[in-house]
Amino acid sequence: MSVTLLVPTLDEEKALPRLVEAFAALDPRPAEILLVDGGSRDATLAIAREAGWRVLETEKGRALQINRGVEAAGGELVCVVHADTLPPLDMVHHIEETLVDRSIALASFTPVIRGAEKTRWGTTLHNWAKTWYAPLITRPHLFFRGVRLLFGDHAMFFRRADFLTVGGCTPGDAVMEEADLCVKLADLGRIRMIRRRVYTSDRRIAAWGPLKANWIYFKVGILWAAGLRERMARNYPDIR
Repeated sequence: MSVTLLVPTLDEEKALPRLVEAFAALDPRPAEILLVDGGSRDATLAIAREAGWRVLETEKGRALQINRGVEAAGGELVCVVHADTLPPLDMVHHIEETLVDRSIALASFTPVIRGAEKTRWGTTLHNWAKTWYAPLITRPHLFFRGVRLLFGDHAMFFRRADFLTVGGCTPGDAVMEEADLCVKLADLGRIRMIRRRVYTSDRRIAAWGPLKANWIYFKVGILWAAGLRERMARNYPDIR
């Protein structure tokens, strides 16, 4: 099965060079690397093009960018990788191996949050736990149907055909775009977090502090559960 690595971006010139280096070392290689940009004003597009990635430009908004990217993807399987997330060298192998199982509709890697100086184990544990407790608290009827919530820093992956069948991400969502997708894809099969790590930047925690960061993560989840979508982005400012 062919794999497209899809990177939604907005002004990611600081993070992108490390991802370019990591993707260049992947073995086996993906079928394509597709960057979908939402209007960057820095060197993001130049960096991607120099690396030989395919580049699409679209409206700002992660949900819209992901939808546009999946529609344009050439691979049968798609993995959404944020610019500040670093994958394992065997990422493509694990994507293919996991989705051979047709009972799995959506999967992800296990994220570890770390910066230049330390790994944020407390927030990493919280990030892992909320995959289960978030749907249990906010959508218990769906939890017992098998819904689990995966998030952007998990490097989620799925079959392109399944994504298109369920209608993709909810247009207009700037954050928590993954949550509705989990609910939709759970109708087609299981949701699984595999035991292979990706490492994601601690830039939000470094900017906000651990307590504030975890409170914001929790609050945004509650806003999603309450259907207050217009307030989610206001409570989750960009950090670059």
